[in-house]
Amino acid sequence: MNSESRRLRIMINCAIFAAITAILAQVEIPLPVVPISGQTLAVGLTATILGSRQGAAAMTCYAALGAVGLPVFAGFKGGAQVLVGPTGGYIIGFIAAAFVTGYILEKTSFNLPMALIANTAGMIVTLLFGTIQLKFVLDLTWTQALAAGVYPFIAVGLIKAFLASWIGITVRRRLVQANLIHSSRKAVA
Repeated sequence: MNSESRRLRIMINCAIFAAITAILAQVEIPLPVVPISGQTLAVGLTATILGSRQGAAAMTCYAALGAVGLPVFAGFKGGAQVLVGPTGGYIIGFIAAAFVTGYILEKTSFNLPMALIANTAGMIVTLLFGTIQLKFVLDLTWTQALAAGVYPFIAVGLIKAFLASWIGITVRRRLVQANLIHSSRKAVA
């Protein structure tokens, strides 16, 4: 495959996973400050399947689509005000989480145990970014920010990390076999 075809395939993959994130964002459970949504599941799937750079690029694309006003964020919200609002840190954190998750897998192995570790690390990154912005935007104490932005998400986050790992590794194997994504130097075990 020539470099132009490879770049096009990468752009298509990023667009597809940005769209998947937008769709899963609409699966939400409302909570008082920050809703539980399918976005973080999509971030984990994206990073597990595409890896660090493409995963982060897909999440950057997702955030940019929302920033310009497309209703891709949870609750069909869009606009730059969402990114600077109480929940914007989570969305920005998706970019870093996708990179960290994919990076861990690229440096170790694309298998279920490593994917679970990587997705749990990605969840922590997302919660870290989100809670910091939540604290400062709403002028909360750290205790209040943790109560609103971390504690309600730990159990469901671990479930989503498992699902992203299991589904992501399965899908990645199939896409590598079909030559639709490039295999990393570490074998898919």
